[in-house]
Amino acid sequence: MSETGPRPRAAADVPALVRQARSGGPRAVARLISLIENAAPEVRQITAELCAARRSEPAHVIGLTGSPGVGKSTTTAMLVAAYRKLGRRVGVLAVDPSSPFTGGALLGDRVRMQDHATDPEVFIRSMASRGHLGGLAWATPQALRVLDAAGCDVILIETVGVGQAEVDIASLADSTIVLLAPGMGDGIQAAKAGILEVADVFVVNKADREGAQATVRELRNMIAMVRRPWKTPIVSTIAARGEGGEDVVDALAKHLDHMAASGELERRRLARAGDEIEAIALTALRAGFTGLRGGDRLESLAAEVVAGDTDPYSAADRLLAAL
Repeated sequence: MSETGPRPRAAADVPALVRQARSGGPRAVARLISLIENAAPEVRQITAELCAARRSEPAHVIGLTGSPGVGKSTTTAMLVAAYRKLGRRVGVLAVDPSSPFTGGALLGDRVRMQDHATDPEVFIRSMASRGHLGGLAWATPQALRVLDAAGCDVILIETVGVGQAEVDIASLADSTIVLLAPGMGDGIQAAKAGILEVADVFVVNKADREGAQATVRELRNMIAMVRRPWKTPIVSTIAARGEGGEDVVDALAKHLDHMAASGELERRRLARAGDEIEAIALTALRAGFTGLRGGDRLESLAAEVVAGDTDPYSAADRLLAAL
């Protein structure tokens, strides 16, 4: 009698997938991101292949964040349209708070982006944050690398816009857009959350609503109190009507030029690589620690601390040495 059960997953042909992704193949891009999201055994090989095939001119990574209801998805769709008018290939990573994975679907994952679903020069991928505190999926840095290898000139990251999302996205993006809307108390919240320091471009969306100009004035007053080499511009938009997208793109282009000239772009990308290396190392360290915790080593050290035979710092040193 033959045994029944799920078939083991066939190993992915990583070199072939990377070649297809570099040619702009949407299925290959989707497969690579799915393997990364699921922490497949091929992730290390995928990363090595992508780094070996990196481009001399990486994509401009742009983060979008803001409170729920300000129109992040609509603004993202507007920016995609504006960049496509310039002939740019665009990638979008939309990080959802609790949605399931898209199962490899790459185009048309977001309702408001359906206008771009059939455009072969636009790659759209939803990713579940899986409870990540900053609103960004842990696999986001690797997914960025995949979209960059696929030839995207611009990559937009749209976050859930809650909690620490604004600070987290600033560590991943070359340029960070913070969206606000009139009548939501966003200006005051901006000061409280400290996002004046991380915002490279402020976008006041729904500018046709009452209170939009008051929001702009409030932002200008707060920006005037912050000393930065880059004077953060404020752009008013009505994303639902597609108004203001070109102005935002222009502000982002000026910011990119400013960073390239000042050396800030290189500094940010070095910091991003450092954060990624640290995260990988800590993950490996945590996995090793979990293995020790399941054994007798930690319990034995704890007993020595309780008995007064050693102190917690010395015990921790011995535990790390065992790793």
